[in-house]
Amino acid sequence: MISVLVTGATTSIGERLVRSLLADTRVRHVLAVDKQPTHRALPFSNNRLTYTSVDLTKSRRVHELLFGPARDLGVEVVVHLAQSRSAYAVGRGVHARNVEALRSILDLSDRHPTIRRVVVHSFAVVYRVGLDLPVRVSEDHPLDLAPHVPQYVRDRVEADLSACTRMGLADCEIVVLRCAEALGPGTGSQLFDFLDAPVAFRPLGFDPMVNVATIADIVRAMELATHGSGEGVFNIPGFDTLPLSECARLWGTPMFPAPGPFIRRAYNLRHWLGGGEFSYGLNRKRMHFGLVLDGTRARQELGYVPAHPVDWPVGGPIAG
Repeated sequence: MISVLVTGATTSIGERLVRSLLADTRVRHVLAVDKQPTHRALPFSNNRLTYTSVDLTKSRRVHELLFGPARDLGVEVVVHLAQSRSAYAVGRGVHARNVEALRSILDLSDRHPTIRRVVVHSFAVVYRVGLDLPVRVSEDHPLDLAPHVPQYVRDRVEADLSACTRMGLADCEIVVLRCAEALGPGTGSQLFDFLDAPVAFRPLGFDPMVNVATIADIVRAMELATHGSGEGVFNIPGFDTLPLSECARLWGTPMFPAPGPFIRRAYNLRHWLGGGEFSYGLNRKRMHFGLVLDGTRARQELGYVPAHPVDWPVGGPIAG
């Protein structure tokens, strides 16, 4: 039996993962961590669950967490989910949450007496997309290292690489899961916010293929990585791969083709007037060329196969 520390535990994926780990007889204890105060955190309790409120952007607080409650509970595996989910959030504080928190966890886990494995939630958005690149991507596909990408992408690439460069050098095993977007509220999914609107716009002449996951499949992949051995980078695709226009149809969102400059202004205006999180500037290339994750390595080494199709509001699940 193992004890597991989960950061970002109050997010949609984090809460589902904590519940699933508590239902797993192989897990002795779950240490759930997030910034929310205890009385506003997880809406359930369990004698095998400890929740603690920690600001992970403060390296001293991370040290106190890992060499305090985590050591006392004999935590062996850390699952790191804490990330800023807003595409419009920028600045040093956002970078500290997205990147520096992970670096602190990795540095301290390397010399920790009980931690033997760190599982990092990464994202498909780290991959570069372009006309000269394949739509179906494996783990050796180029990352988006362009100098002028939005901070949302830049931070995720930096965090991903921070974990990858330590593989084979740290005493603990490091696993990076590059996940497809989990199509659900509270996940930070750009596609969910794109579809969850009265109307959607796509670039004239383009209808890219997209791959989307469910929270259930992302949580399943994290569980498999938690109980696995060895380290590496794994693409975690979703069950559904389909054209963007079909996503909108199945979601029940009217979609219209429009020129790129109009789309950019429309979604910027939507953000400033109503708080919408979809950014056309962030997703422009993906709305032209698309991106689908190749999950061969995850299937062969983790035993992960996406099994939960999206329950589309109009069309229902798509048969496999």
